[in-house]
Amino acid sequence: MKLKKLLFASAMSFAACGILQAQNTQVIAHRGFWKTDGSAQNSIAALVKADSIHCYGSEFDVWLTADNKLIVDHDGVFKGVRMETSTEKECTSITLDNGENLPTLQQYLDKAKGLKTRLILELKAHKTPERETLAVEQIVKMIKEMGLEERTEYITFSRHATKEFIRLAPKGTPVYYLEGDLNPQELKDMGCAGPDYHFSVFKKHPEWIKECHDLGMKVNAWTVNDAKDMEWLISQGVDFITTNEPVLLQEILKKK
Repeated sequence: MKLKKLLFASAMSFAACGILQAQNTQVIAHRGFWKTDGSAQNSIAALVKADSIHCYGSEFDVWLTADNKLIVDHDGVFKGVRMETSTEKECTSITLDNGENLPTLQQYLDKAKGLKTRLILELKAHKTPERETLAVEQIVKMIKEMGLEERTEYITFSRHATKEFIRLAPKGTPVYYLEGDLNPQELKDMGCAGPDYHFSVFKKHPEWIKECHDLGMKVNAWTVNDAKDMEWLISQGVDFITTNEPVLLQEILKKK
């Protein structure tokens, strides 16, 4: 009888652990919720739609233009326009697939103020460290002026920009590194909130997930669009999954 009770308790504990892991995994919409009518990648509509389905966060990308203005776009060259060497006017004249003009960061944040989803701001790697520092300075200042410090997290592939966000953003602001080439202890020593790595990195180093948690860090995986990969990451206890399929991920989490 005691053995049966022990086995039952162990099974319940294991099940509860699985439920807790699922509940703790949060959904981040990659470039917003754009795979839906009226939306487009990195559009203001994609931000609004990510908020409308209650995503934890909406990820978006930021460039510094040739005239030192901040705009929202992923590709270094988009529809024939090179972001770093073009002016704000030239960049924002681009029409997105949903009919919007490519937004400035100011326009994007103006809309974000009335929403609840967290802002997962990726600064793209720029040509020089000096350009990245200038971009970080402007971003941190704008986020403060907009009153969005409590809702903003920063991510970047650039080690220099990572260190600059850690240096310039308010203490405790989550800053994640994207490249995938640093181990948990190296990230902790840098001052990162944790890794935001392609999910294949965690498939290669599954032990890093627990190591990060043991060091008090969070774990984000990108860009995860397959249900099996989502299931595996949830089972491993990752904190965030960044995806182009936020509705699919939400459905999987609801079943846990």
